[in-house]
Amino acid sequence: MHDDPRDPPRRRANRRVGHGTWDTDRPPVCGVYGRTSQRLSLRVGRRNGAAELVHQTVVPRTKPGATAHTDEWAGYKPLKAAGRGHASVNHSAGEWARDDDGDGVREVHCNTLEGLWTGLRNSLRPFRGVNKVYLEQYIKMFEWSTNIKRATDAFLRILLGGRAPTGGPAHKRPTTRSGT
Repeated sequence: MHDDPRDPPRRRANRRVGHGTWDTDRPPVCGVYGRTSQRLSLRVGRRNGAAELVHQTVVPRTKPGATAHTDEWAGYKPLKAAGRGHASVNHSAGEWARDDDGDGVREVHCNTLEGLWTGLRNSLRPFRGVNKVYLEQYIKMFEWSTNIKRATDAFLRILLGGRAPTGGPAHKRPTTRSGT
């Protein structure tokens, strides 16, 4: 038990409430996932605000007229002014997905990216903390592994430090001749 109110117990694992910033050693990770392209794009930000999120993350990674599906956070308000459509769900009211066009598919949700955040946290957990200076590199590795849709033999050879085969199906390994 901690009895002295002038000496509060230290917080473990940097569990401060609210959005983090680069300066508070809690840099935000901003992301976009394309529903059509099925590609993930992540970046480490400096601050967690509308300018950072909309103008430096969403707009450069989406085409004009694209619709962003988000939660109700006020930081997404500039999306419409930036030429992007915006549909949101209100988590604080218990709404997680919504069917706006009546076709029976709940297309307004942000569950895909929410699930990817869980995957990112799980991929970082074994490191027990990552210095913010190197966080972008870890983030890009996660992004890359998420965007890889198929690991071919040639890809695995290169990844493991070998050379990719240079020919097509008729390509054969070079043969060596023993002394004749």
